[in-house]
Amino acid sequence: MTDHRFALAPKPLHNDWLHLEPYNDANRAGVQAALDCDAPGWQLFSFNGQGDGFDGWWAHVTARMAAGNWVGYALRDRASGEVVGTSCYLNINPAQQMVEIGGTFLRPDMRGGQVNPAAKLAMLQHAFASGARRVQLLTDARNLRSQAALAKLGAVREGVLRRDRITWTGHVRDSVLYAITDLDWPAVEQGLLARLGGR
Repeated sequence: MTDHRFALAPKPLHNDWLHLEPYNDANRAGVQAALDCDAPGWQLFSFNGQGDGFDGWWAHVTARMAAGNWVGYALRDRASGEVVGTSCYLNINPAQQMVEIGGTFLRPDMRGGQVNPAAKLAMLQHAFASGARRVQLLTDARNLRSQAALAKLGAVREGVLRRDRITWTGHVRDSVLYAITDLDWPAVEQGLLARLGGR
């Protein structure tokens, strides 16, 4: 039997477009500024990370980071130096060589451009280089923008988890499940590199 270990180090990630910085005291204010917008968009999240909800969001993610289950990343645009959003590794499962990517929120002016594919490229490269067999991505069934982005990414839509969770608003959410496996990854990586200009 092949010894296939999965150890996802919570380290900074970089590419031509972004610096991905694990949450820390130095980037907390930047994360808060990037998240404190788009109230309608936050209605689609399990947790509220804007306004009065930010302190709870930060405490929740950093507690999970301390436990080794999550890694929260500040997405810093290389061109401007500004934090423009966030994304996280969730539910890191070394035994099953699985991880989830979620908690992704971008400032509205950064949506539809290079930030999301660049962030996913960096996070997926690190996950699969670290021994992941499967990366899952879940989104609210109401979030059509997210579903379109995941399909464009090359993730495979695997189904709907009905009445999956109760969000911070009290909404009982159906979640749409997507995944990328180690077998899918070479083609997905090439697609992302081509989309970003091949750098």
